[in-house]
Amino acid sequence: MDITWIHPFWALLLPVALAIPLGRFMASVLDPPPERAGHGFDRLTHWALHALGRSKPQAMDWKAYGRAFLIFNLTLFVLSFLALEMQTWLPLNPDGKGSLAAHGWKDASGTMHENADTAVIFNTVCSFVTNTNLQHYSGEQHLSYFSQIGVVMWLQFVTPACGLAVMLAVIRGLRGDRNLGDFWHDLVRSLLFVFLPLALVVAILLAASGVPMTFSGAADATSLEGVHAPIARGPVASFVAIKQLGTNGGGFFGPNSTHPFENPTPFSNLVEIVSIILVPMATIFMFGRMIRDAKHARVLFLVMLGMLLLGMFVAIGAELGHGPAVKGVAQGPLLEGKEVRFGPIASATWAAITTATSNGSVYAMLDSFQPYGGLVPMSLMMLNVDYSGVGSGFLNMLMFVIATVFIAGLMVGRTPEYLGRKIEAREVKLAMASLLVHPLLIVTGTALFAATELGSKSVANPGPHGFSEILYEFTSASANNGSGFEGLADNTPAWNIGTGIVLLLGRFPSMILPLAIAGFLAEKKYTPPSLGTLPTDGVTFGATLAGVVLLVGALSFMPAVVMGPVADGLSRQAAPESPIPAQTAEPGSVQSQSKDAH
Repeated sequence: MDITWIHPFWALLLPVALAIPLGRFMASVLDPPPERAGHGFDRLTHWALHALGRSKPQAMDWKAYGRAFLIFNLTLFVLSFLALEMQTWLPLNPDGKGSLAAHGWKDASGTMHENADTAVIFNTVCSFVTNTNLQHYSGEQHLSYFSQIGVVMWLQFVTPACGLAVMLAVIRGLRGDRNLGDFWHDLVRSLLFVFLPLALVVAILLAASGVPMTFSGAADATSLEGVHAPIARGPVASFVAIKQLGTNGGGFFGPNSTHPFENPTPFSNLVEIVSIILVPMATIFMFGRMIRDAKHARVLFLVMLGMLLLGMFVAIGAELGHGPAVKGVAQGPLLEGKEVRFGPIASATWAAITTATSNGSVYAMLDSFQPYGGLVPMSLMMLNVDYSGVGSGFLNMLMFVIATVFIAGLMVGRTPEYLGRKIEAREVKLAMASLLVHPLLIVTGTALFAATELGSKSVANPGPHGFSEILYEFTSASANNGSGFEGLADNTPAWNIGTGIVLLLGRFPSMILPLAIAGFLAEKKYTPPSLGTLPTDGVTFGATLAGVVLLVGALSFMPAVVMGPVADGLSRQAAPESPIPAQTAEPGSVQSQSKDAH
């Protein structure tokens, strides 16, 4: 057996084993009972907030909680925009980086425009404020250390903490708490007790494995030919730690996790791939503990895990196979666009995990994947429920849970119930609105750019593959993932503004609408389960939920998928086989003659 097949197994078994105790710990420290709030380690929360001018926690309903969440994110947006615009004059800039906007952009013909373009700053801030990290720039070339730490890395801490805070408020509403908590306390607890300690541990492990951690400027290296060349470096270990743990994914370097300074050894690779999915998995176990229904949480976890495993092995199979165009030519696995030290199995595994979790970091060029291999990360982002981002993955799946409970209730002829509270028209309308925003953003953006020169002149490939490049970019933006096929000349004003708007609309409605549903459910009277209540902790519910997710996904995206990856795959299957045989033929043989004739 090829030893590389071990990779997908430990890439899932290790985080599952660690996520169970981590989920229990998170439930304990993030949702302390009233008598423990402000005592023990939780005193750190009160001290931190007291220093910021806040005293005791406030009782917030969903409107107050959502308002605090939006105000905080608006503040982040403004401050981050100003910092990137003023990068030249801010500290920690040993290499003299100018404003991010001053690096210009390429138009559809490839001509470089050197005039200032604040659209790239708009896109970058939208990306990192929404926990997406879609990058239309190269970090080591365009950002100072201050921007990397004080803007990008800071946002990589607080934006997943925001997602986790909203998830905590939604869970409290589902269990019947009219007080959804205090956003500011939840935010600080998430930072102090989850992301900071985990990031510290992971950063130490990465630094020990060879990932740079320095504030010195670029190193001046001399090649064998005597040519001097700067080698970018910086506080990479701390950056990579939170980029993976917070389902952020933005690279310190342009090549992201393919770069040897971000991922130099097998050990660093192990640490990073576990970090990508650890916290999203742990949040599901945290949910089960907070609602005191571990069986229901286990069903959600297994549905997510099943979809991830299916996607992972489809991607691996696609990347190990050879299409007709290279049959008889390629020997061994196809390595175009892949790091030789990783190979196709590890590359396909990472691609599935990073898109299932809306992490977006990459260590293979997805544009070089086989059509059905590239379809997997695209499909996982289209569904957007498979663990996904910290907090937001659960919220997206919750909308499908409500839809499933509603459909099942109609089938048995009684009012749907979830966790002891009736699901009525208001909750269903909000859930369906949340589910429809995602496909609407993807297909609208894709249609606009594919039908005009905004997108058609930006793709690197014609036909279905070029369409797939456009489709993937909007899917990634709407799912707040950040990965890309990278066949696009996407650092243009049109792409920066278009995807920036999609980034914002893909993030905030999907956070506020579940919060509103939780607030409405918290006001309803608890109804004990009866013989007619649909159990949500069994195989039947899990299978029904998976079916609803896949059916809605197919109805929403099948036409676009057929025009893109499926058409690309079928066109390659129809391509003539390569005339070059796998083994060299003797001169004058039938095999050699047929090759010449062809």
